[in-house]
Amino acid sequence: MKNMNLKVILFASIFVVLAFSLTTSFAFAHPHSGQVLINGHIHEPQTEITPLTGMIALEKSTIFFHSPKENSLPWAFVEGNIANHVEGYPVIIQIFKNNDAVHFAQTNVEEDGDYEYKFRVLNSDGNNTTKIFDGDYLVKIFKVVYLNQESVI
Repeated sequence: MKNMNLKVILFASIFVVLAFSLTTSFAFAHPHSGQVLINGHIHEPQTEITPLTGMIALEKSTIFFHSPKENSLPWAFVEGNIANHVEGYPVIIQIFKNNDAVHFAQTNVEEDGDYEYKFRVLNSDGNNTTKIFDGDYLVKIFKVVYLNQESVI
């Protein structure tokens, strides 16, 4: 029962942090090492860690997403691998355009730490094509991770 209460408290904490993040300013980041050139812009790597307890934390990565006008592919995706993920917590994904939230999702993390979320950027119905995503977006990815991987049994 104590373990269940801890999970409820931690999950509630995640939602509080997510709600708080909607009111903060945005920073360009990319979860790869080194500078990344995307659509003519350089994005410095940046990851924010917010401790939830002495053992686990909420890790937030912000990446740049561009859906070009000439795009003809219907799908885009967010994927990654979490080396120190906490079992039982999904990855939360928020997509923003011009600081306005346009899409929210969550996806499970596999045992090996892999996650993937696929979403439509283009909808085709016969001869009618509708762009769901067009232009530049910020994607915030929230993951629950262990603070010190070596202390995990």
